[in-house]
Amino acid sequence: MKVIKGGEFLVKEVQKEDIFVTEEFTEEQKMMKDAVVEFIDREVWPIKERFEEKDYALTEELMRKAGEMGFLGVSIPEEYGGIGMGFVSTMLVTDYISAASGSLGTAYGAHTGIGTMPIFLYGTEEQKQKYLPLLTAGEKFGAYCLTEPGAGSDANSGKTTATLTPDGKNYLINGQKMWISNAGFAEIFIVFARIENDKNITGFLMEYDKNNPNGVSFGDEEKKLGITSSSTRQVFFNDTLIPVENMLSERGKGFKIALNSLNVGRIKLAAACLDASRRITTESIVYANERVQFKTPIAKFGAIQAKLAEMSTRTFAIDAGSYRAAKDIQNYIDDLLSKGKSHQESELEAFSEYAIEAAILKVYGSETSQFVTDEGIQIFGGMGFSKDTPMEAAWRDARITRIYEGTNEINRLLTIGMLLKKAFKGDIDLLTPAMAVGKSLMDIPSFEVPDYSELFSEEKEMVAKLKKAFLMIAGKAVETFGMELEKHQQLILAAAEVLIEIYMAESAILKAEKVSDMTSEDAAKGQIAMAKLNLSNAANTVSEKGREAIVYFAEGDEQRMMLMGLKRFTKYTNIPNVIELRKEIAEIVIEENKYCF
Repeated sequence: MKVIKGGEFLVKEVQKEDIFVTEEFTEEQKMMKDAVVEFIDREVWPIKERFEEKDYALTEELMRKAGEMGFLGVSIPEEYGGIGMGFVSTMLVTDYISAASGSLGTAYGAHTGIGTMPIFLYGTEEQKQKYLPLLTAGEKFGAYCLTEPGAGSDANSGKTTATLTPDGKNYLINGQKMWISNAGFAEIFIVFARIENDKNITGFLMEYDKNNPNGVSFGDEEKKLGITSSSTRQVFFNDTLIPVENMLSERGKGFKIALNSLNVGRIKLAAACLDASRRITTESIVYANERVQFKTPIAKFGAIQAKLAEMSTRTFAIDAGSYRAAKDIQNYIDDLLSKGKSHQESELEAFSEYAIEAAILKVYGSETSQFVTDEGIQIFGGMGFSKDTPMEAAWRDARITRIYEGTNEINRLLTIGMLLKKAFKGDIDLLTPAMAVGKSLMDIPSFEVPDYSELFSEEKEMVAKLKKAFLMIAGKAVETFGMELEKHQQLILAAAEVLIEIYMAESAILKAEKVSDMTSEDAAKGQIAMAKLNLSNAANTVSEKGREAIVYFAEGDEQRMMLMGLKRFTKYTNIPNVIELRKEIAEIVIEENKYCF
């Protein structure tokens, strides 16, 4: 088992053998996938319009059914009521259970992620034994009280207080939380509050009983743009008593709990956007085949084919990246377990290790979901704007994904910040390859025409060059601004865009190559075309954002040299014919009448 550490994809050549693809699901995972898909097709998809009617009871009912079927404790060990299938299986269930409704997907994600995982990762043995079996069975639901009116992205600035009672047996919680998912039916709340003048907040576990509210009250259900049947309410605490033994982890560790919980939530959010994107793409393909204009199905028109191809391509890329990272995390967990670490310690370390990939995937997954639903509306035309088709609700549901689990802007900033932190700590050697790239700018380029006869030979070389482009930009940015770099957010955002495109492009190429090996180049021609189209799009983005960054921090001869280097690093020998690639992809999905990869 080869373990590739978080962020190392930038400085290591990753092979197809190093990644996991959905075509490698075990028989047990295939059975789990079939069970989830059957549940969604039977219980959710036929009544999805009810989610637009603020039917919170429906969401709660479906969550209880999900608990009965074992979907709420996929990765939780059996001794705590789960089924212990591992992180790839967790991603699989999150992927397919979120397909039909953002309301159900949000309730599921909040409960199984930030509502359950902090207890497993940070709880005492007694806390885990007490609460996890209830949460995994769906007997009780979890909610996570972190955000406050004045503390959103700056989560550690919360004003909610925790004061020890004179007898030393309880903490009195006072304050207000907002945007709390599942608040309307949750009974186990993870609450963050500040003890005295502590620098960092502290986590607590609170049991809620509506017959004995204990100073807890709720605001009305929020009126939201989307996810309208996801319960979202303010929670107020007025001298709420929480026993001292219900402190989660240690005093002042709440901010750390919050950050690590978000790492898990971010990568799972990418998976939650995935089957929704597959289904919306399929709905668009079916409509395009059925809708006739000028005596021709609109699927025959190039403008529509371009949309279907790009929708399919982005969906394929997020599939490739999500499961690649999921298996990396699982491999890391397994490696730590083999070295004697506990499951709790292993998962904590693994989620922290791959925080960069989690942020990348959160951004790309959420923006893919928004892109796919927006293009779906466009393909449906006027009907897409109508509530009688699934597009309008899907578009509204998708919008929140760019905000929760940390806004996409925050996540972009984090990708670069966390990468540089790893470099400064010596966890990843970015300096050596960055210096090598800088020196290579003086080299005379080779004019030999390489042999690109092997599948993806030029594309892999292009990925390696895009990595050089990032190292050139990031290296010079750090050299120029040093510790002041964080003040130059637009520069960091440009660099983050380059980093994201590299990871997603490489993931798509490796998946397509692996599927081709498992089948044949002919059988995988759609995947191959999508990987090539995605890389071409990525190279264009790297060129644009790289130029933006270089012009910002370099001048004169240095600027000209770096721009020449960027041009070299984003230049193909054989420029891909993107129009033909789009046509090839579109023809396959139109013929299959669905997203079929």
